[in-house]
Amino acid sequence: MLEITENIHLADWEFDFQAIRAQGAGGQNVNKVSSAVHLRFDIQRSSLLPIYKERLLSYSDQRITQDGVVVIKAQRFRTLEMNKEDALQRLKELIQEATKPVKLRRATKPTKGSQRRRVDDKTQRGKTKTLRNKVSF
Repeated sequence: MLEITENIHLADWEFDFQAIRAQGAGGQNVNKVSSAVHLRFDIQRSSLLPIYKERLLSYSDQRITQDGVVVIKAQRFRTLEMNKEDALQRLKELIQEATKPVKLRRATKPTKGSQRRRVDDKTQRGKTKTLRNKVSF
């Protein structure tokens, strides 16, 4: 069981682990031991609320496939158990980001003072430009 927030929990059947061989340098042991892990999480089949599913599917994240499956490859650590924990932590962070409420932008208008300063600055720049053009050497 993976606890995302106080109200959101994911059961063990919702994600799938596949042990793979890690990339990179590792000595003689690298070709014999599968210490990296692929975590697969199907968004559509999960027990998440529909709004969180929509947010996750709308992300343009390279870890989310066209079919709506999150694939996380974890190979930071030398043991399979540590890599499983790392993959679960990264999945948890991805889902927590989707559960944050979206902050709506409130439309605002520039203040009168800022509008006046902007126009004054533009007229000042225009005056210096015309003075430069009039002076000839």
